[in-house]
Amino acid sequence: MTEQLPEIYLYRRIVQAKLFIDNNFGEKIDLRGIADEAYFSKFHFIKLFKTAYGKTPHQYLTAVRINKAQLLLQDGGSVTDTCFAVGFESLTSFIGLFKRITGIAPSVYRQQQQQRKDAINATPLHFIPNCFAEQNGWK
Repeated sequence: MTEQLPEIYLYRRIVQAKLFIDNNFGEKIDLRGIADEAYFSKFHFIKLFKTAYGKTPHQYLTAVRINKAQLLLQDGGSVTDTCFAVGFESLTSFIGLFKRITGIAPSVYRQQQQQRKDAINATPLHFIPNCFAEQNGWK
């Protein structure tokens, strides 16, 4: 009879795999590498990861990469540099995926974020909630 592993042990291994994704999202990592990091077979790993985080490892990796891309674009990074910095190997696939997830192209996102920064710099009080501004005597 096979010994059952404690649930906390399995959870720790899944968390270890998530942290591996968080720390290595910019590298060329794949499902096999992530599953190996957690010492699971691919199929068992996918099931456990999805149960714990509500997403498959690939969906989670994609979300992490797109979130990091948004931060880089907000800071004024170029679309090409951002694409490769977050682990994509194809500019075309990055642009298509970014647009599918966010609803806009990365270049448009970058432009909107720059316009927002410019607006904040020009009229900072417009970006502070009225109740907070009034409470502090700013209006």
